[in-house]
Amino acid sequence: MSISNRRSFIKKITAASAATLIIPQLYAENKKRLKPLTDFNLNDSSEDFWETVKVQFHFDDGLYYFNNGSLGPSPISVQGATNSYRATLDAFPSRYMWGAWQEEKEKVRKNIANLFSVDKEEIAITHNTTEGMNLIAKSMDLQPEDEVILSNHDHTSAYIPWEVWQETKGVNLVRPKLPLLPKSVAEIVAIYENAITSKTKVINICHMVNTNGMIIPVKEISEMAHKKGVLVAVDGAQTAGMFSINLKDLGCDFYTASAHKWLFAPKGIAVFYAKKESQHYLKPLMVAKGHKDNSIRRLENYNTRNLPEYLGLGDAVAFHNSIGGKKITERSYALKTYFRSKVNKNPKFKLKTPENDVLSCAIQTLEVVGQPVSKIKKRLFEDYGIDTRPMSSYGLNGVRISFGLYITKKDIDYLVNALETIAS
Repeated sequence: MSISNRRSFIKKITAASAATLIIPQLYAENKKRLKPLTDFNLNDSSEDFWETVKVQFHFDDGLYYFNNGSLGPSPISVQGATNSYRATLDAFPSRYMWGAWQEEKEKVRKNIANLFSVDKEEIAITHNTTEGMNLIAKSMDLQPEDEVILSNHDHTSAYIPWEVWQETKGVNLVRPKLPLLPKSVAEIVAIYENAITSKTKVINICHMVNTNGMIIPVKEISEMAHKKGVLVAVDGAQTAGMFSINLKDLGCDFYTASAHKWLFAPKGIAVFYAKKESQHYLKPLMVAKGHKDNSIRRLENYNTRNLPEYLGLGDAVAFHNSIGGKKITERSYALKTYFRSKVNKNPKFKLKTPENDVLSCAIQTLEVVGQPVSKIKKRLFEDYGIDTRPMSSYGLNGVRISFGLYITKKDIDYLVNALETIAS
């Protein structure tokens, strides 16, 4: 696409005009909703396979979407299923809102639990990561001078709930600083351990920091913290769906994650995990009839809610499973490795994300040396149709690049060529 055509494309987006999305006819016979494709050849790891995955997503013409860390797209099958649920609901609202979909809702809960290797009685379906953070922070019965540890890289939606619900009570928020490029897991664990005192009650961890994609070692920190009687809450917004996660193995007490990023679910739906031994700490943010329910469902007691998105989450999990968690994990790391191999020897680039696979995955932050990130972000989008997220805090001055499932190595070649042109 020429630069002039790209600028026309940008103008079209700015004007908020969008072509009508035409869903392909993937319906099974006599079914009223789309189903995820089930004919993936799991033994095929070629780029042809991932090109097949790419066409399951619809993007505006000319858009190269490297901003999954902000918000992920839903594949066409999930869009179709969700729209079908919405049509069914609107055709008989009272029936489907309160009762007719009870078994389907519980199936979604069970499938989410299986995805994260936990019991379905440890899973609530909420709206987003922010809600989960508020639920945890408001529930804790903390006293003045108690302490909660949050690193300097925690997302605003992770630390603001603690500021509002606990710091105003006199609880102290301890904010240790994490290095941008840690050398080992042990280095990070030591930072959290050194911040613990006799007054520490909770450690809040961002599983993957949104600034530069650094992975925080949840399992090792949980093991350390529990030996000292400290609870561990995890913001998993940037990791759920990117690579396989066994929450039982991680050992944390609470884990909250929006499903509309790396699980590609409908927008405004989320997963909340609380291990059985720690559920007694939690109190619902909202109460209604059924508030005396002792199960984890008390945390999602909204009465009326957006059930098409709830059920669409089930289709997103089915799409994920049709490819397979292992294959998705391998692909996430393969794209990271391929990208780094293309840029790591260029003196005009500086990677701001740890290289070790234990410490990073499919989010990488790159600085074009000597140029402000705002300029790089603007030129990538206006001249090449590439959407990224600029990161200027912590001295990063880099674009955050996300490698969703729909990204191919050809897309990465295009991105790197654009960056090289801009850098020169």
